[in-house]
Amino acid sequence: MLSPHQGNMLGIARKAILPFSLSLILAAALAFSLAISATFPLEVRAQTQTEDEQTQTQTQTQTEDEQTVTAIFNERLTTGEMYYLLEDLCKNIGPRLSGSEGAERAVAWAKEVMEGYGFDRVYLQEVMVPHWERGDPEQVRIVDVEGGMIELRALAIGGSVPTAQTGITAPVVVVHSLEEVEELGRDAIEGKIVFYNRAFDQTVIGTGAGYGGAVGQRAAGPSQAAKFGAVGVVIRSVASNFDDAPHTGGLRYLAAVERIPAAALGFQSADRLVRVLEEQPDARLFMHLSSKWHPDALSHNVIGEIRGSERPNEIILVGGHLDSWDVSEGAHDDGAGSVHAIGVLRTFMKLGIRPRHTIRAVLFMNEENGLRGGIKYAEVAKETGEKHLIALESDAGGFSPRGFGASVDDDVLERFRSWLPLFPQNTISYINKGGGGADIGPLRRETGTPTIGFIPDSQRAFDYHHAPTDVFEAVNRRELELGGASIATLIYLIDKYGLKDEMAQ
Repeated sequence: MLSPHQGNMLGIARKAILPFSLSLILAAALAFSLAISATFPLEVRAQTQTEDEQTQTQTQTQTEDEQTVTAIFNERLTTGEMYYLLEDLCKNIGPRLSGSEGAERAVAWAKEVMEGYGFDRVYLQEVMVPHWERGDPEQVRIVDVEGGMIELRALAIGGSVPTAQTGITAPVVVVHSLEEVEELGRDAIEGKIVFYNRAFDQTVIGTGAGYGGAVGQRAAGPSQAAKFGAVGVVIRSVASNFDDAPHTGGLRYLAAVERIPAAALGFQSADRLVRVLEEQPDARLFMHLSSKWHPDALSHNVIGEIRGSERPNEIILVGGHLDSWDVSEGAHDDGAGSVHAIGVLRTFMKLGIRPRHTIRAVLFMNEENGLRGGIKYAEVAKETGEKHLIALESDAGGFSPRGFGASVDDDVLERFRSWLPLFPQNTISYINKGGGGADIGPLRRETGTPTIGFIPDSQRAFDYHHAPTDVFEAVNRRELELGGASIATLIYLIDKYGLKDEMAQ
């Protein structure tokens, strides 16, 4: 940039030169123009002009996209509408495990919300779901110790069978893996309660890896212990924090193995049990669970959509699961994903974005203990020949957005990554290869539909996951709405440009 002094000097110089050189400048310009005309044929000049027009059009399109993305984020952040919708779900509906009254009230609630927003089509999709109830509060305590007994905080693992009405009391054997149970064998395990004491790996940065490393003891631990004659199982909760709130979750009983009761201990309770057993190896554990299985119940996936203006038979799905575990409000898991899905359609309508493809929000039932909603949706889609362009799921909480994972072809992945500059700083910064969600997994397997998973910041996710602390107060309004805006932005770009060039024509 020129200083004022330099500018003045340049102006003086121009005035001095102009009378003598103007004719030379004009002559040179004319000669250059004639030279260009002679050098480039007419069709090349026409092509150059067309390319210039294309560049200008691309710049205008980019500006339009930037404006739309800004409008999406502004809408979500200023209104906080999905945050207050989540509050309504959490506080007025509450826990909603499949088969429960809470789940059915959630179905009616979601349908009413979508109809109230004026979506083009809102409907229920029937699905039969498992129905398990926890029963009376769990009792787990250390007995036969100095001082009498020590109460531990525990929750039955979802799907556990009950103990006898009088409970069970047995010695405890401590293990750290499924393999260790097999190594110890029947002589060490039979007649005892197996305590799986594998802790969440605190050295991992992405906490999903810590969860994945420890969750096997919850899912498969009971049947593994039962193979060798155990009478019950307790586990250290699969959680990243250090409080004493126990975390529930699902288990998988093997068909040919006796079913034994299983419970999860809070972190501090697990530590307490470890210390007692180190000092008093003969201490025993008492467990009383009153859980119960009922016949399958009729429930529903809740579906709402905005019909596409150009490709109405091609569906872009955005979803979350409506059910939650019975011990909490299910705010992060997965109330957040449910309002994210609704919020995409709501935002499009409020901003006047008329999609080319049909945008469908699906609130799946029974992700937590059966996946029946996702399986039923995929079955119907395959039977009816529905074409899904892509499916996105939000089921990792209402935390700050960080990225997406996409199970798509490499060229599609590069297209997605080319859109990263459109996302505001400190929101979406990467799109990984590989991703989806539990509920949309069956759709991918049955129809080959590409899938995307929303990836928020994970550092607090397993503090709340499947725990009584997963309540509305644990959700930050800005983080929730930033996530919703990020998802809406990606859906907008996919709808506008398609997955490949031929789909964007």
